[in-house]
Amino acid sequence: MEDDKILMVHGSGGSATGELIDKIFDKEFSNKTLDQMEDSAVVEGAGRIAMTTDSFVVTPAEFRGGDIGRLCVCGTVNDLLMRGATPKYLTCGFILEEGLSIDLLKRVVHSMAETAREAGVEIVAGDTKVVNGHGEIYINTAGVGFVPDDVEISAGRAEVGDAIIVSGTMGDHHAAILSERMEIETDIESDNAPLGDIVRNLLENKIKVHTLRDITRGGLGTVLKELSESAKKTFTIEDELIPVSPKVRDFCGLLGLDPMYMGNEGKLVAFVAAEDEERALEIIRNSKYGSGAVIIGHVTEDSDGRLIARTAIGGERELDVLQGEGLPRIC
Repeated sequence: MEDDKILMVHGSGGSATGELIDKIFDKEFSNKTLDQMEDSAVVEGAGRIAMTTDSFVVTPAEFRGGDIGRLCVCGTVNDLLMRGATPKYLTCGFILEEGLSIDLLKRVVHSMAETAREAGVEIVAGDTKVVNGHGEIYINTAGVGFVPDDVEISAGRAEVGDAIIVSGTMGDHHAAILSERMEIETDIESDNAPLGDIVRNLLENKIKVHTLRDITRGGLGTVLKELSESAKKTFTIEDELIPVSPKVRDFCGLLGLDPMYMGNEGKLVAFVAAEDEERALEIIRNSKYGSGAVIIGHVTEDSDGRLIARTAIGGERELDVLQGEGLPRIC
């Protein structure tokens, strides 16, 4: 393409739009469904499907460990996985501001295509709009996955005795984005990743998985509190068992941040039956993106939804959801 920036003409529906689609999107996303270039995609179905939609506005669009293209695929497929679905199809809508670097767009689309292949999904439909602005990129996605008849995973199904397992360290994505914005020199990388291998291995090994949730905005504290209220149970976790990398811990110490309320984009929390907890932990640790998994606590009793954290010296504190505004535009 001759121009190195997105122009309003790229959203006109004419030859410039066609060139944008042919040379960037179709080049990376090509598959037998998308190549038909119909107004809607007709795909194979299943008895039970999971559907989700999300919008991605992260700043900056590229960051250590990832970019908005990888992030939007990971975020969408992970939402499907948390219900036990096998992700199959994605759609993507691009909102491109005039002045966006075409080289940046190419990198984002390439990253998105590579991540879709890693996650085992096809991008089967899409749309592009160009608007006035300052060269930003935003992506909206929808995802569809198939849910096996014998799988029932939801927020309210945690049972007393369940082990609470996190798949790795907290706060990585949040710290990576914040350090980029503040121009603080670190080598902290985002953990954005598709979590299909973890979920697939748990289900194929017949682990009694009651609840799954990916740990994103609001962090682990917010996720656990919301789940405790859905299940009407008390969750008791151990402060000293919450995994945080030394780099992120130092970063938090510098800025006065709490890793419990910092977002990830490649971690999950799993609630599994007590008799399966050690086997589940081993399975997660042997899965891609799960090597740092830890059992951090258990579901301890029925209640109206409480989250209790035990300190290393035996004290207890009750945790709530994130209060106030967290880091905006993290995803």
